[in-house]
Amino acid sequence: MGSSWLRRLSSSAPESGSHTLICFPHAGGSVLSFGPLARRVGAGFDILAVQYPGRQDRRDEPLVGNIQELVDELMPALMEELGAVGDFSLFGHSMGSVVAFEVCRRLERESGLMPSVLFASGRRAPSAPQAGGVHLLNDQDLCDQLVRFGGTPTALLADPEFRATILSVVRNDYRAIETYECAPGAVIECPVVALTGDRDPDASLADIEGWRGHTSGSFFATSFPGGHFFIDANCGPIAQLIREHSSQAVSR
Repeated sequence: MGSSWLRRLSSSAPESGSHTLICFPHAGGSVLSFGPLARRVGAGFDILAVQYPGRQDRRDEPLVGNIQELVDELMPALMEELGAVGDFSLFGHSMGSVVAFEVCRRLERESGLMPSVLFASGRRAPSAPQAGGVHLLNDQDLCDQLVRFGGTPTALLADPEFRATILSVVRNDYRAIETYECAPGAVIECPVVALTGDRDPDASLADIEGWRGHTSGSFFATSFPGGHFFIDANCGPIAQLIREHSSQAVSR
């Protein structure tokens, strides 16, 4: 795959007729965060993940601190890839849910392409009020925030070089999501499946119900055991959720 934006996570080349699942990472995250889930989704799916600039193998590229600009830069590579696939769905976690939502809006509006399903994980609805101060925290308070949410080992944050790198990326991504403004009345046509951890401090089951107002298609919401980073501990059930809802949407 020649694009700097997309990485194939499937262990083998896609089969003819595979359902393509495009994954969008959380703030501070990378394609690696979807590795365990990709291994569980199984045959019949081609799993791709978006690699945002400024991290891992794109660490020398400038960070993008605005959701709409991020989508603007991503779309050409995504459109090229989607031109060669059949049915596809989008899966975003946390900030990635909003990026996936804006990508879906752009696809429906500008290309007529509609995902089979938008899976919105660990994120309240795009129009919901969002606290806007995390990207303004000092370094120690931002580290404390990462530890509270999980997903970043405390030992890694103790390493000065890693700490400086991850805080730069996380602060940028929080700035992007905390300054994001959902267009009034923004609605997509494709079905939405919203999921969260039952102990997620930032996205309760009641919070994710708000996604219902952003689709004219079907809607389903559910929760799994865990906090904000609940996916890895629930890869099997979430993979089954993806398979079931993708299949249902395609068969409609």
